[in-house]
Amino acid sequence: MIYSVQVNIMPQDALLDPQGKTVEKNTNQVGLTNITNVRIGKHITLNVESENIEEAKKTIEEICQKLLVNQITEKYEYKILD
Repeated sequence: MIYSVQVNIMPQDALLDPQGKTVEKNTNQVGLTNITNVRIGKHITLNVESENIEEAKKTIEEICQKLLVNQITEKYEYKILD
């Protein structure tokens, strides 16, 4: 079976997000005064071919931990689509 997956990767909460701070700072310049706490991350979509959902989850965890996410500075969550 093929599972469609969405992975969201964000900076750890305790770390500064320079890109997010730059965007937040510039919102005032474009007239958006009600924007705060901007954090910028990555959104990745992929397909996993696996015999069952448990094996698919193991594969997703492995690709996140080994290739996609720097676990020192980033956190991730994923969603398997129907």
